[in-house]
Amino acid sequence: MPYQWSPEPPHEKPDWELSLWPYRSLLRKDFVLFIGSTAAMVALPLIALLGTPVLWGLLPFFGIMLAAIWFALYVSYRRGEVLEELVVSEDRAQLVRHNPNGHVQEWEANRYWVSVHLHPNKGPVENYITLRGGDREVEIGAFLDPAERLALYDELKAALPVTYR
Repeated sequence: MPYQWSPEPPHEKPDWELSLWPYRSLLRKDFVLFIGSTAAMVALPLIALLGTPVLWGLLPFFGIMLAAIWFALYVSYRRGEVLEELVVSEDRAQLVRHNPNGHVQEWEANRYWVSVHLHPNKGPVENYITLRGGDREVEIGAFLDPAERLALYDELKAALPVTYR
């Protein structure tokens, strides 16, 4: 799962932290390998054109294609650089979201008034999870897939038991 509890649940202490990030199927080192292997595979047929003027006509398109693939993967990777941290102490719960553009969003509430809500079909994504406390309701883990959000919801419900009602 693309999230980590610190310490691992069940939480014996009242202080704990949850870090969430989007799943990455292509790591940085794999990014370099992918670009290199793509360049090698596309360049292989060009070997037959060595020494001909046709090669010089195709090389700019080869370079543009590699640059476009690199740029598309780079933009995709940058958009996925999101980190959400939920820090819970004895009396406070704080959610901090680090966005790809460097903007930081923060939410804080009294731990004992924080409740976890699951919106199976009413949110922007399936199994949308929100935390409600204080004067606001905030989303958490919207970048996770629906099954991961369900698992996270169950773990959050256990970690943040509602003490009022």
